[in-house]
This record gives sequence, structure tokens and C-alpha cells, in this order.
Amino acid sequence: MISFEVGSKGVTLEYEPHFGGNAWVTRELKAAGKVTLSRVFFFRSSDLVAETAHGAAHDDEADEDDRPLYRFRFATTKNGYHRIPGRILGIDNDVLIVAEGIALDRKVFVAERNISIFRRIAKLKPGSEIVVGGDRVDSIAVEAFGELLERFPNSIEVDRYAAARVETILGEFFDGATSARDHYESYLNRRNAGARGRALRRDELLRAEIDKFVYLRETLSSWLARAASYSEKEWQKMVVGVILLLFPKYVAVLENVRIADFYSRPDKRKNRYVDLCVVDANGNIDVIEIKKPFDDILLSRGIYRGNSVPTKELSDTIMQAEKYLFHLSKWGVEGERELSKRYGSALPAGLQIRVTNPKALLLLGRDRRTDGTGGLTENQSFDLEVIKRKYVNMMDIVTYDDLLRRLDRIIVSLTERAGSAGLGQRADKRGTERRD
Repeated sequence: MISFEVGSKGVTLEYEPHFGGNAWVTRELKAAGKVTLSRVFFFRSSDLVAETAHGAAHDDEADEDDRPLYRFRFATTKNGYHRIPGRILGIDNDVLIVAEGIALDRKVFVAERNISIFRRIAKLKPGSEIVVGGDRVDSIAVEAFGELLERFPNSIEVDRYAAARVETILGEFFDGATSARDHYESYLNRRNAGARGRALRRDELLRAEIDKFVYLRETLSSWLARAASYSEKEWQKMVVGVILLLFPKYVAVLENVRIADFYSRPDKRKNRYVDLCVVDANGNIDVIEIKKPFDDILLSRGIYRGNSVPTKELSDTIMQAEKYLFHLSKWGVEGERELSKRYGSALPAGLQIRVTNPKALLLLGRDRRTDGTGGLTENQSFDLEVIKRKYVNMMDIVTYDDLLRRLDRIIVSLTERAGSAGLGQRADKRGTERRD
């Protein structure tokens, strides 16, 4: 069992072994000069303050069943913070936790399955101090840190995630080996088999379009329901498979596109790589960024002068897209020739890539919860729309719920145009089965 004793000058970690014998900690300290507790806390022999036994003094009269209590120097307290040396947590960053407002216990440092919380945070803040609470501008607010602890996955969630991953992988091998577009093309082939050899009527064309968008809507909804079981790369690959159906103006998707950067180092050309670009029917190239549908990627929980502001991840994604557009535009005619030559095999015959005021499409985040309720307040929704409009001349910021609503409206419009009550009822039924 791990507990903490907080004094005026510092914090001591107390450890009482539950199993593995009475003296394994002592043996580790004597043999190696160090010991690891719960896979998270790393102590040296010099950190040991005292070793005592419960029920008797630590001498020859102590019963062999008395479990020893080990006490290690854990943190020093100064200027309102407990300072924990990074080496004790197995990281390069020292950790400062506000002395008033956070009760120190094991769950502050260790999540389920002995996952180190601060080791995960350190990956996002390499080298700099990690500050929790207090008035420092670089600190993590106490409320935000508490929410972070609550949202770390528990054992059940970890097991369910693992099961979902296994199910997803097996499904890809056995049930879902073909892409959504392959399913759709196969369906259209069966659907239109009887129509070959004669001109398609307007109602048949509308029916095919309705079926396409209903299918896309259902497919996207099912993916979103299982989004947590996919990695970023897997999710990106799935969406790329249907991107030309979701955005019909584009005729080709290019992956890992190499573009030239003449500005980072004026004396030397530097290559940059764009994960995804799309090319429209006229050859114009645009940039696309596809992120997983996290519900907390859009707006920061903090408020600035009464306004919601973009999260760091959204700001970073916008900046990255802006830089790609800048370098594409500055590359000019030479870039058009090089891109057309390098990626010509992925384009329709005779199409040349053109760099004409390129734009970016950012597909990310959700503004609704998985149960269908709104994920943003009215003010947050307004502020998010302001952010979108700010960049509208150079990029479209689209949430996955934006995309679902767009598909819903297309289905309704096409159904009304079809003018058939039977067709409309069937499309409405299929289109609303999985709506959030």
C-alpha cells in the first residue's frame, strides 16, 4: 500500500508491501541501490528515510509476519508547491503540484494497470516542468487535472478497448476485407443490372443517388460508433476510402505528397510531406487533414474574456495546413510540373495538377455526444462558427457531425425531388436508423 505524509517542508512516500515477502524492498536496495514501486515510483537507497516494522520495534524481537513500512523522500515544499524530482517518476521533467487544493494519494500518479499519469503528460511537454494548480501561467488547472484523472481508462474500459480492437482486426480479415466503396459499387452493379441497354430515367438516377448517400451515412455512423477501436492511421485509411464519394468534386486522392519548402532555409530547399491531398476535376490540388473524431478537440475548456478559444490541437492543425498551403502556392509552375510528373499515374488520363489558390479541408472532432445530445453550449457553438468563418477563405473546418448533417440534408432533398411517396418512406427509414 502506498500513502503520503505531508509535512511543512516536504512530502514522504510510505510503502507497505502486500506480498512478495517482508524484505524484498530491502534486498533490492542493497543489491542494486534502487527500487521501483508500482512501476511508477523510482527510488535510490539515499531516498530511504526509515524502515520500521508494524507491531514491534525494528529489532530481533519483531515477528516475522510484521510487514515493514518503508518511508522515502518524495518531494520538497516551497513557494506553495510540492516539487517532485523527475527521476522519482521516471521522467526528465520535475513535477510541481500545488500544496493546497490537491490531496496526494496513489491515484494522482498511477492509473489502472500501473500506468504512469505523469509519464504520459511528459510526452506532451518534453523537458519542461509539469505544473499542476496555482497561479503560474504554464500550470494545468486543478479542475482540468481532476477531469484528466477521471477520464483515464479503467480496467473495464481497457478490456473493452482490447476486445474491440481484436474484433475490428478479425472483422477486417473475415467480414470487412473490402472497402465501403467496393460494397457500394457492388450494390450499384446489382441494382442497375436490369437498366443496362436503355437510357436511365430521372427517377432511377435519383434513386441511385439516394441509396448512395444513405449508404454513406450509415457507414460513417457505424464507424463513429466504434471510433475508439481504431488507430489514427486506420481511421485515416478508412475515411480516405470514401472521401471521393463524400466530396464528389474531387477525382483523386494523393498520399504522402512531397512539396518544396524554400523558406525554412533560404540557402537550401527542404522537402515537406503532406499526408493527404485531393485533386478536383480541373486538376486543382487541395490539402486535406483527417483526424480521429475526438469530442474534446475543438474548443478549449478555458475561457478568454468570455470567449471560447480553439484547443491547442485545433490551432496546431490549422497552422500546419496554412504552412502547406503557403509552400504549395510559392512553388508555382515548377511545382505543378513536378507534382504532375510524380503523381500522374494516380490521376485520370490527361489531367495535369494545378496550384491555383489551394484550400484545405480539416475533418475532425465532434460537436455532439455519442448519445445524440449536443456536445457544445449555444455560446460555444457560436464561437466555433466564428472560428470556422475566420478561415473560410483558405480552409473548411468540418466536424464529423457537420458531415452527418450534410448527408441528412442531401438525402432529404433528393427524396423530395424523387416525388415518390414509397421511395421517400424507404429512404427516410434507412437514413434515420443510425442517426445520433
